[in-house]
Amino acid sequence: MKTSPTQLTLKELRKATDCVQVVEHWCQFSRRRKDLFGFVDVLAVAGNETIAVQTTSWANVGARVKKMEESPHLSALRLAGWKILVHGWKKNEKTNRYELKVVDLS
Repeated sequence: MKTSPTQLTLKELRKATDCVQVVEHWCQFSRRRKDLFGFVDVLAVAGNETIAVQTTSWANVGARVKKMEESPHLSALRLAGWKILVHGWKKNEKTNRYELKVVDLS
């Protein structure tokens, strides 16, 4: 995959709003990426809706859903009314286009 899942998600979310931000960051000490609340890569605001997205490859969607369902923060974000999504991406070799699988955990 040449384009990262995060970049594909940013492009997708910007179709609905310009208020989109990557909220994962690189931790130099642990040499790992850290997600907001342990599972949010991208945060968007569209109207009165807050959208939290975990981005990944198509093949890893199930693992990300499991990780998010085990998080102690998921219920608090649901209670706050956040829309919580997993975006899984793969490239269709026939059409040479990226395809998106969305799982809503709201």
